[in-house]
Amino acid sequence: MGAPLPIVQEGRSDTASSRRPSQASREPLRDSSDESVPLLADLEANHRSYQSNGDVRPEAVGKRDTRGVVKQLAVRVSQGSRPLLKDALKSIPAVILGTLLNILDGISYGMIIFPAAGVFSGLGGAGVSMFFVTAIVTQLIYSAGASGFAGANGSMMIEVVPFFHLIANQIADDIGEDNPRAVLATTMVAFAFSSILTGATFFLLGALKLGSLIGFFPRHILVGCIGGVGVFLVITGLTVSTRMSDDDFSLSLETFKFLVLNVHNLVMWLPAFCLAVLLRVITHKWEHQLIFPIYFCIIPVVFYIVVAAAHLDLGMLRQAGWLFDMGTWREPWYHFYKLYDFGAMSWPAFWATMPTQFALLFFNILHPPLNVPALAVSLNHDVNTDKELVAHGYSNLLAGLIGTVPNYLVYVNTLLFYRVGGDTRVSGFLLAGATTILLLVGTGPIAYIPVMVVGALIFVLGIDLVKEALWDTRHRVSTSEYVTIASIMICMTVWDFVTGVLFGIVVSCIFFVVQSSQRRSIRALHTGDSVMSTVRRPGAHRAYLRDVSKQTTILRLQGFMFFGTIAHVEDAIRSLLDENAWRRSPIRFLVLDLSLVAGVDMSAAEAFVRVRRLLEGKRVVLVLCGCTVESSVGRALNNVGLLDMSGVELFETFSDAVEWTENIYLRAWFRAQKAETLPVALPGRQDDVIPFQGSVIDSPRRTALVDAGWRTIARDHSPPDPQDAPEPFNTLVRAFSSYEPIDRDTYAPLIPYLARMAVPEGTILWNQGDAPDGLYIVESGILRATYRFADPTPPMVESMVPGTIAGELSALSGLERNATCVVERPAVVWKLSVEDLARLEEDHPELARAFTRLVLKVAKLDYDILITALATRQ
Repeated sequence: MGAPLPIVQEGRSDTASSRRPSQASREPLRDSSDESVPLLADLEANHRSYQSNGDVRPEAVGKRDTRGVVKQLAVRVSQGSRPLLKDALKSIPAVILGTLLNILDGISYGMIIFPAAGVFSGLGGAGVSMFFVTAIVTQLIYSAGASGFAGANGSMMIEVVPFFHLIANQIADDIGEDNPRAVLATTMVAFAFSSILTGATFFLLGALKLGSLIGFFPRHILVGCIGGVGVFLVITGLTVSTRMSDDDFSLSLETFKFLVLNVHNLVMWLPAFCLAVLLRVITHKWEHQLIFPIYFCIIPVVFYIVVAAAHLDLGMLRQAGWLFDMGTWREPWYHFYKLYDFGAMSWPAFWATMPTQFALLFFNILHPPLNVPALAVSLNHDVNTDKELVAHGYSNLLAGLIGTVPNYLVYVNTLLFYRVGGDTRVSGFLLAGATTILLLVGTGPIAYIPVMVVGALIFVLGIDLVKEALWDTRHRVSTSEYVTIASIMICMTVWDFVTGVLFGIVVSCIFFVVQSSQRRSIRALHTGDSVMSTVRRPGAHRAYLRDVSKQTTILRLQGFMFFGTIAHVEDAIRSLLDENAWRRSPIRFLVLDLSLVAGVDMSAAEAFVRVRRLLEGKRVVLVLCGCTVESSVGRALNNVGLLDMSGVELFETFSDAVEWTENIYLRAWFRAQKAETLPVALPGRQDDVIPFQGSVIDSPRRTALVDAGWRTIARDHSPPDPQDAPEPFNTLVRAFSSYEPIDRDTYAPLIPYLARMAVPEGTILWNQGDAPDGLYIVESGILRATYRFADPTPPMVESMVPGTIAGELSALSGLERNATCVVERPAVVWKLSVEDLARLEEDHPELARAFTRLVLKVAKLDYDILITALATRQ
């Protein structure tokens, strides 16, 4: 019992608090307004413990000193209540404004929760009570810490009213109005179930951290639904003002005559509509958060001044429709609970409302993920959307369990509440208390509220929502999106809300398919001579490959491949195989780069199968790259059997695919020269079989390949007798003869400066960032250099084959290595160290300058290809 009570404070650590008690006592306002601190922390903010003299050690409490401890505790609690009282006094203006807003919302939207005709007539008071109950529930939960907004204002979801009318009218039609008890009981359970369904969905979305996913729902569909609600509210304003039944309203000439040509009805709704328009004119010129509540407080005052001056009878005004006829105004606030009767309700009629329930749910869950971030931006407040969804889950589940309607955090009310000082949880609890007083007072005072006040409120919101949907979006959305918004509003007005939502989704899907089909799915189309692999090859080989790679066509795809986009790809490939195009530029390889393809549907995968059949007829190899068999794209292609077909190759990267095609071209040349063994080392995948073997003989493509080989590789300036040209001279000729003639006598003095090195597989010649130790000329084997860049840029891999040089730029410049070089296959290299290069420059300056010029020529071409590969790999 004598142990000190811990102090819960999230704003400062306990250590800091205990070291500076005087400072803590000077900052009660900051702590009390910290929305992350529980309410009890406001009382404890200035104290580090409940022990006397600030001693943190536990004191024994016996019979004699218990009274003293209780007295000390009472003193400390009374002292701690000072910041609480200060927050309460500071919150009075905000509480008054919040209470007034709840009154206005309650009498305008609570009154129309139920349809106004048939078995539901006279239930306006019950609707107002249900409105206040759900507002109190959500206010208490938000203020208790469930919401990250300390001054969050909760209220009924007013957008559910159209769906509630659909549910109520459907139940009345299914059961029949001759059994009003069953109709009302089933309707009440359906309303409460909508709260439970909404709450469970919010809670799951928040608990599973899925709040951000809702933001990806097409915004224009939601805007169309909001516009449909606006039209419904305008219609509701007309029916409430003229006491017209919802069932009687229709877009017909009879309704027009009833509302416009009937002078009495025109006088009933036109003033309310004009008041709504006047308010929007005023707020357009002057912006202040108090204009709205003051305006609607003035209207009843002016109304009763006119009534008093004209000596009008309230009973006659109520009978004429100027005041609400609250036939059950003497009923207590909990009267709506008497409408629940599980024994009388019709379960078949209840289950028949499920489509509307899910449409209502769909509409409900879209609001908080949009309102919460918007409110956070307006208040400059960091907030967790998932936490707010969990809070909405708690408030709606509790509201449903106690038999009332769905609720949510109201953006406008909360913003106004903050601006007039309601930024603490104390103010939220005070608002809940004031709303409870309104609930206990009952619905009797509603009988003295002018109908035009409620009508004007409904018209204001309806006009705002229609304006937001049609006027504010006219320059912000595309034509197709605007058509979708307008069509949703029309469908909701002519038919019902469920049809409108479904129609909007269908229209959006159609427009999405059309727009996606018009987007370019081919981001680039070029031949292989413009993009070569990152393999350093002898100059003669590169010249040969640049010539024959014109027979390689590269098609880079992007986006999602589906039935709408694949048609363009298929047409482009067919155009490549057209007779005229084929005579101008026959192809051997068609490389499809799928690295930026997000996915492939079944229609697109089968289209690739058709493409493969077309290519097979021309003996063209289909090379796929940018995906793996395990990826989503690879699985889609494998599901239709494409990857198992002959004439189809798959590579993980674009560079691997181009490297493979180049290797095939080289193999084809040497096979055509009847070479028994391949005189060059080729990196990458080793395929002994040439995929187009049957098409090499006597074809235009073979002729082009052979001609290119004779112009390049066959004219290589290698010495005829290797015995007369021992290494490393033979390697020097292969490396540099493509750039200028290599005379043996001229370069003989260079030989002593080169050191022969036999390096096994896996040897690291240098690491990226190392100081340069020299340059290497590859005699045999293969080296692999890996260039690593800053995240998230992926690394680049470059291979060096015999007859190429490595590490030349860093050796000549003296700068650190820009890559890590590893021996991929056992190699023999000739090293010119930095020290030997310096001796060569001193002993043979002319030879050193000529050799350096050759190295720079080779390096320039190598790095041009490397830069091109970097620029085109995505």
